[in-house]
Formats: sequence, structure tokens, C-alpha cells
Amino acid sequence: MQSKDLRLQTLAVGCGAGFSGDRTDAAAPVVRTLVARGGPAALVFENLAERTLAFQQLTRRSRPELGYEPLLEEELRPVLADCVAHGIPIVGNFGAANPAGAAAAVHRLAAELGLPALRVAVVTGDDLSDERGRGIVSAQLGDAFDARRFVCANAYQGAFEIAGAIRAGAQVVVTGRVADPSLVLGPAIAHYGWAADDWDRLAGATMAGHLLECGAQVTGGYFADPGRKDVPGLEDVGFPIAEIAADGSCIVSKAEGTGGMVDCRTVKEQLLYEVHDPAAYITPDVVADITRATVTQVGPDRVRLAGVRGHPRTDTLKALAYFDGGWLGEAEISYAGPNAEARARLAQEIVARRMGAQLALRFDLIGVLSILGDDRNTLLGGAPRGDARDVRLRVAGRHESLPVIERLLREVTCLWTGGPAGGGGVRTARRQRLSSRAVLVPRAQAPASFHFA
Repeated sequence: MQSKDLRLQTLAVGCGAGFSGDRTDAAAPVVRTLVARGGPAALVFENLAERTLAFQQLTRRSRPELGYEPLLEEELRPVLADCVAHGIPIVGNFGAANPAGAAAAVHRLAAELGLPALRVAVVTGDDLSDERGRGIVSAQLGDAFDARRFVCANAYQGAFEIAGAIRAGAQVVVTGRVADPSLVLGPAIAHYGWAADDWDRLAGATMAGHLLECGAQVTGGYFADPGRKDVPGLEDVGFPIAEIAADGSCIVSKAEGTGGMVDCRTVKEQLLYEVHDPAAYITPDVVADITRATVTQVGPDRVRLAGVRGHPRTDTLKALAYFDGGWLGEAEISYAGPNAEARARLAQEIVARRMGAQLALRFDLIGVLSILGDDRNTLLGGAPRGDARDVRLRVAGRHESLPVIERLLREVTCLWTGGPAGGGGVRTARRQRLSSRAVLVPRAQAPASFHFA
């Protein structure tokens, strides 16, 4: 028999995505597991990396109706009806640069699926791209602020507006830029009614969110290293679920009937991921301290995280300002068979000499040297030469002028007949570059709020 006070029951939060473009079939097994478990639950989608948001801002400039997660409808289609039927709120930063547009897309999908009108909440306050926000960012950057190249700025918001929306009855909460762990902390605050100064509880649930935020990374995906750290069933790796207790501790598991694994090693790797100072992991909601945290295997694919402590949140919010960084061009051509490496190096030399010093270039000999270093030094005899028989030359360049980049791409294309013998499979691409600067803005200057779409 269920308790009448849901707050006495542990909250289970499942992860449906860890980045923009993640697998869209990953959320369904998570939801099936949450439904079978019963009790309070929530589902989160973490779709935003720093550059992802900036590029969605660029998309919205040219197409104002877009600027949110391109796979939003494909992500939600397999799970929306079940989540609505079982009272599982969905929280996602899939709003990106256009949370209102994402909310409209959710409504369209619900209508298409024959669902009743949903209560979709939109969290705002992160976007500092308007004139007021520009002034805030400019004041922080001073002379480093380039008004001519400014594209956008977004502050990392926290969890309490998400919690407020859920407690007000939201079935789907759409956000723009919030701190990744706040997506999970928000449902926990809504469920347990934690106060803004319940530092230890907030910190514990924040680290639960940190474990979930990268999706399959904590369930063995990024962990896997054959022969050293073997992980079963990665072709069907399960996404994680955190059962968050009233004291902020959690048990991490994964969707039932899926591949991958959860053990102390996968959890410890993710726990330390992108943490600069284990004693002071700063988020908008709390400063978390994991120096005394314990990680304990409590069952198959079940690991408990406890002992996280919290300290008062900062008076500032991190914001990222993005500026036009010109253009990036990339081109590739392949050489195979006897003397392939020498022919690829000759092609590299031809492009370098024809382009001169007008732009920064990088050359990679894929199959010889492309990850551990830039092969540009081969022109100076700085890299060892071999006799690789399967080489793909990659040329990349950056410049403020698009015509210069287009000339670079043509030069690689011209290697078809104007370069070494046997070149083929030319591919070219170009895209706009963005540079970023991090700033701290006073919290009071970037207040968050929510409303129902």
C-alpha cells in the first residue's frame, strides 16, 4: 500500500539524453523501468553543451521559429504518452535558444499523439543577448567586450524555478541554459520541499544530477576500454536512473533489460568528471563538497553515493558570452596503395605553399598522425615518415573571411588532377566559428522565472 505522503517515498529520476544528438531510443527503457518501479519519478533530458547553445542562437537568427533541440520531437515521441499517463514530469534543457519554440513543439506533438492539452512550463532568465543583457556582460568584460562581434550570452540558472513549475502542476518543463545537475535537483526539490539553504541535501542531489547528466557515460559507455575495462552489451547500453533519498544521498542504477553496467568504477569516473575542485564544485544552487563522499556497491548495477556536503551558493552566476570567430574550413582527400603516405605529404605541401601564410592551417594524416599531434611539422622534418598504405589527408583552416576559406576548399578539390597521383574521395565543409568568454554576473541581475506556455 502506497503512503499517502509521497515525500516519504524515494524519488527516482531517469536520464533520457546526455547531449544534443544523443540516441533517441534510450529514454523508452528508462521510462518502462520507472513505471514498473512505481512511486514518484521524473525524466530529464540534458541536451546542451556550451557550443550547442551558441549555434542554436545562430540558427534562431536565420529561422526565428527554430533554435531549440532539433531532435526534440523524436526524443519525446516514444515516452510522452507514458509519462503523462503515469504522472512522470519531464524536464529538459531542450529549449536551448528558443524555449518558447520548444514548448510549442511539445504541444504540437501532444496533439498529434491524441493527448489532452498539456501543462508545459517554460523557465526563462538565462538569455542575456538583448540590450540589457549585453550591458551586463559588457560591464563584466570591459575592454574585452567586442560589440561588433557579439552574438549572444547565457547565464547558468538553477533548480528552484524548475521545482516551482513542477509543484505548480507542470507535466513538461522546458528550460534554456541551466546548470546540468539542476535538471535533476529541480524534481528533488519539488518532491521533498527542500529549502534554499538545505545545503547538504541540495549538494547530494546535485551530485546525483552530475552522475546522470552525461547519459550512458556513467553506465559504462565512456568507461569502456577493451581488455582493461570490459563492458557488456554496449550496443544496447542502458541509461541511468538515480533514486534520490530525503537526505540527498542516491542509488544509481540503469534501465532494466539493457546493456552496460553500473559499478563503483563507473560512478567514481563520472563523479570526478569536469570537477575542478572536489571540495568546491560550484553550481547555481549550492557549492558541493565530495571530499568525504562514499561510493558503495549495494547490488548488481546499483551503487550508492552518500556523504556529499554542501556550502552556501555564490552571489554570482556563471555566464558565457559568444562572439563571431570567423570561419572554419575542412577538406579531406584519400591516398592508398604503394607510396600513399609520401603522396599525401606531397599534397599537404602543395596546399601549404599555395595558401601561403594568409590563414592558420592544420594538416592531419589520418592513418599516420591525426590525434596526438598536427602533422604540419612534417614540412620541417619534425615528424617521422613511414610507409603507410592507407592515408586520408585532412586540411583545416580558420579565417575571418569566408572567401579565403572557400579558396582553401577549392585548393584541396583541385588535388583531384593538380596534385599527386591517385587522390580520391574529396569532402569539403565550412561552418561559422564562435569564440567564448566566461564571466560572473551578479545573481540579482539575471533573475529566473517560469510561466506556462
